[in-house]
Amino acid sequence: MDSSAVYVRENGNLRRVSDIVLAQPKHVSSCRRTNPFVPKKEHFIFTYNAEGSLRYTSKSLFDITLLFVADNIQHVDSLVGFPEQIGDRLFAAAEENRVFMNPDVSQKALQLFNDAYGDMVLGSLCLRNRFPLFHERMEEMKTFHRLKCLDLFGCRLGDDHEIFPHLSSSSLASCLKQLSVGGNSLSDVGLQRLTAPIRMLKKGLQQLQCLDVSHNSISERALRYLTCLPKLEKLDVSCTNVKLGAGLKSGMWSLLGLVHSEEALGVFDHSRCKTEGWAEQVVNQWEVSGSQVPKQKKLEESRISALRFFGRQRFVREVLNAAPAVGESRSETTEEPLHFRKPDEGPSAARTFPSAEGRGKRRRESRDHHSPPTPKRPPAFTADDLDLLNCY
Repeated sequence: MDSSAVYVRENGNLRRVSDIVLAQPKHVSSCRRTNPFVPKKEHFIFTYNAEGSLRYTSKSLFDITLLFVADNIQHVDSLVGFPEQIGDRLFAAAEENRVFMNPDVSQKALQLFNDAYGDMVLGSLCLRNRFPLFHERMEEMKTFHRLKCLDLFGCRLGDDHEIFPHLSSSSLASCLKQLSVGGNSLSDVGLQRLTAPIRMLKKGLQQLQCLDVSHNSISERALRYLTCLPKLEKLDVSCTNVKLGAGLKSGMWSLLGLVHSEEALGVFDHSRCKTEGWAEQVVNQWEVSGSQVPKQKKLEESRISALRFFGRQRFVREVLNAAPAVGESRSETTEEPLHFRKPDEGPSAARTFPSAEGRGKRRRESRDHHSPPTPKRPPAFTADDLDLLNCY
């Protein structure tokens, strides 16, 4: 039988799969080992006995098969139905063989594991101020569609980033509960674009409970775009253009049903956010690999920097200083956190907040005296929303 081909038995018939090319066997110096099925060193475990003599034992057939599948993971159709223990060991074997470092294979391999094992692959992802890693590996990170917590604080998204449709997609709708997009130079337009598919298509982020939009240039007017989040319980608008006052408290309660929290909410303490799951070390490997610049590139940069020592390097510093790592400098300011939360249920909450009818009358009277009435919910389809809808 040809060792370079793949044969599959289906319904009792053996057929050859011609379009699959297996990973090439590793080069062996011995001229006798030209056949890939000849026993190789990685199929044995070498140890020393008490006398110091070298001894070896062969690996189990399961371990050898596991390595073979890990080397050719891109040819696997599905892992759905395989036990979690098998998936864990197969993922570890693929990670050891640096399969996820290969850009031609990593996205397909990660999608394979995520479809089968969900949040066990990655349930929480923290990319706080790790914008080079995020922008370099964004396509691979889109495969983590079972995230419960996603921290994109300080990733320099801006108002029109390509990750927005993914954040509001149906793949994250059923599981994402905590999202941080703080420190990303978002304005009211950015928040509008982020929530446009949710407001108009009525799907996406149905389970979101905690949202961090701090350290952005958003105003109180942008809060109306958050009315499409049915389960929103906690909101962080610290260091924004939103200022605490009676009007903000009234508007936050009428629009989102949230009240001001006198104490800082622990859920917005970014030190608690961690990357958790099988792929935790994979994310770390991506970051380490991205920070290692090839020697030749270093030499070229050194040569160029010698020519641009004065003046012409200034534009680089301007770009880097335009969007600083937000959490490192601004978090040390003395500005008080501005957090809002759902009120506690119970008799005390009933005493604190008046009935809906009385509250509505007083609110209408105060608006008649101070400012023109503001609708509780914006129109379903505005001209800007229709333009945004055409982008999806």
